[in-house]
Amino acid sequence: MARQINRLTPRGIAALKAPGLHADGGGLYLQIGPTGAKSWSYVFQWRGKRKQMGLGALLTTTLAEARQEADAARRAVARGINPIDVRRLARVGANTFGDVADDLVRSIQSEWKNEKHRYQWTQSLEVDACALRPLDVDKITTDDVLDVLRPIWTTKPETASRTRGRIERVLDAAKAKGLRTGDNPARWKGHLAVLLPKRQKLARGHHPAMPFTEIRDFMTALAARPALAARALELTILTACRTGEVIGAKASEFDLAKALWVIPAGRMKAKAEHRVPLNAAALAIVKQLIADQEELGTKSEYLFADGSGQKPISNMAMNMLLRRMGQLTYTVHGFRSTFRDWAGEQTDHPREVIEAALAHVVGSEVERAYRRGDALEKRRVLMADWAAHCGL
Repeated sequence: MARQINRLTPRGIAALKAPGLHADGGGLYLQIGPTGAKSWSYVFQWRGKRKQMGLGALLTTTLAEARQEADAARRAVARGINPIDVRRLARVGANTFGDVADDLVRSIQSEWKNEKHRYQWTQSLEVDACALRPLDVDKITTDDVLDVLRPIWTTKPETASRTRGRIERVLDAAKAKGLRTGDNPARWKGHLAVLLPKRQKLARGHHPAMPFTEIRDFMTALAARPALAARALELTILTACRTGEVIGAKASEFDLAKALWVIPAGRMKAKAEHRVPLNAAALAIVKQLIADQEELGTKSEYLFADGSGQKPISNMAMNMLLRRMGQLTYTVHGFRSTFRDWAGEQTDHPREVIEAALAHVVGSEVERAYRRGDALEKRRVLMADWAAHCGL
């Protein structure tokens, strides 16, 4: 059987003389003009039409370089992005949807009450609407918006509805800044409402959670990952904390001698200080991160600092890590449910101790008034058992 990709060779290219397109495979072609000039082209289908994108002359672009360019273009098409638009916008420096979306997020983040809202907006504009990000915000059409929404409209109706609303707000912001004109192609009433099927209301569910029987193998695979996001996810799982609580962690919040992490009220969902007993595995992660910062001279107030050292890593970092690990079904928040299921089904630890570990508010105000402690030492035993179940 003939090879479908990498058909051409440097020697074969030198011997080719006939004008026309000569396939290398995967959409990459060597084009020979009437005068014998040779150049590279990537040919692809876009919205039912054949498109051809030049990749440079043979004199300036090697076969290996052309294959790399074609591979990047193929990945863009697979994500619903026209590679010709990407290159054009890079050249002219247009105001892209991504630029306006990021500016909008920065300007309205004070509206959000918790980290969940930040995650949802980021998920919508950086992941679900990723195909729009490189496009000139003034050129986005109804077809562009539909290309984003149709694949998830019936399978993920809640996500699709939120994404549409956020796209509409970004485009409204662009119009307010004078960056686009005309009607908003993401508007619902009288527009997308007549182009998309009526959305069925679904009962709200929980974040998808990994079965606790699979957590040991997952933690082994996670430990092999060198990324900072992997350490953040390990600490998240071992402490049963929320994403925002972990990525916003500061070195000053940890008492290493007492194996204790005190999260201030301002960063807690219930707006109450939360003490987290660190099992041996969690404590080792914190110690190593602090030591790494000191050794590299990159000390920051944040345990999980981004490249600038001035702010934490993105709240999307751990979810994107899950995707790279092939865990497309689960979410970071779902590991709290994994912990809760394990503790409730496999241990004899009291319910109130388990709920305290999750920083849940349990019982009436009167009950909570009489139960003044936070069961720290009992939770310390619980979290040590959890680490053991995780194989650590």
